[in-house]
Amino acid sequence: MNNTEKVAIVTGAGTGVGRAAALALMKAGYAVALAGRRKDKLDEVAAEGAGAQGKSLVVPTDVADPGSIKALFAAVKARYGRLDVLFNNAGIGAPAMPIEDLPLDKWRAVVDTNLTGPFVCTQEAFRMMKAQTPRPMAAAYTSTKHAITGLTKQTALDGRPFDICCGQIDIGNAATPLTDRMVQGAGVMQPDGRMMQEARMDADHVGDAVVYMAGLPLSTNVLFMTVMANQMPFVGRG
Repeated sequence: MNNTEKVAIVTGAGTGVGRAAALALMKAGYAVALAGRRKDKLDEVAAEGAGAQGKSLVVPTDVADPGSIKALFAAVKARYGRLDVLFNNAGIGAPAMPIEDLPLDKWRAVVDTNLTGPFVCTQEAFRMMKAQTPRPMAAAYTSTKHAITGLTKQTALDGRPFDICCGQIDIGNAATPLTDRMVQGAGVMQPDGRMMQEARMDADHVGDAVVYMAGLPLSTNVLFMTVMANQMPFVGRG
């Protein structure tokens, strides 16, 4: 790796928003570590990026497993020796059901993936970033419900002395396989119980936003950004 190359990690990079962000970062000149549970999907993203001279490293990773996360960051350190951007994108949902019926194991699976996983990834990113010479182009993304907002704020605060920036992108109805159900059949349930189809936006716009945030100098940080389909229910469903 040359001394001017920037390095990013994208979790959940095999499909959807993660794929779009990974390809956008590769297009912008980043070497991108593609992390996700499905190696075949990661390989597809790597091949697509390589077709446009993009550089990547495929690292099958389960962000619900701290050991898997540590192996991811060890692989990035061994290959590139540094980290500039962490995009905490991987996430899962629980089956839609009344709160009193939600099994505890389903709750724990979502928390492990959507909250604990990004926390452990952020810890590992801090360990790498604090040990290297600070430089421009460092940004982190976290996204899951309201709890992650507190983690974003605290991470941004704790990173200030080390020129480590952290920002959060809230994404509304990106057109990915995960949201196909929004435009099929009766659509999805609304706050008042009605079912309706919803507008979606191109996931590439999220990738563009990630590149914008990552490209800012370390004197500037976008703490929160919302990228959403203009015609979707306003600011989602809470």
